[in-house]
Amino acid sequence: MTASPACPACGCAADSAAHAIAAALREDDLDAAIEAGLLQDIACAACAPACRATVQAAREARRRALAARERHRARAARLALRAAERAARRTPAPETTGPPSLPPAAAAALARAKARAAQRRKP
Repeated sequence: MTASPACPACGCAADSAAHAIAAALREDDLDAAIEAGLLQDIACAACAPACRATVQAAREARRRALAARERHRARAARLALRAAERAARRTPAPETTGPPSLPPAAAAALARAKARAAQRRKP
C-alpha cells in the first residue's frame, strides 16, 4: 500500500506511511496493515497522540501474538520429541533368532573345542 495523503483516524495532512497502517487498522484489515508496515517502527509525528497510540498498541499486540505463536511451536516440538523418546524407551529390543554372536576369536576357540570333543567321542 502507498502512503495516504491524510490520516483517516485523526485527519492529519502530513504525508506518512503510518496513515496507510491507520487506515487498514480502522477497516480491521490486519493483513493490509502488516503489508503497509505495521511490524516496523513507522510513525507520523504530525498525527494526534491517540492515533499514534492506536497504531503502536496494534503493533505491540501483533508482536506479542507472533512471539506467543513461536513459543507455542517450540513447546509443541519439545513435547513431540519427549513423546518420541518415551516411545523409543518403551519399545522392546528386537529379538534375535539363534544364539547371540560371539567375537571372532571366541567363535574360533569354541569351534576348536567342539572339534576336539567330537574326536573324543569317536570309537
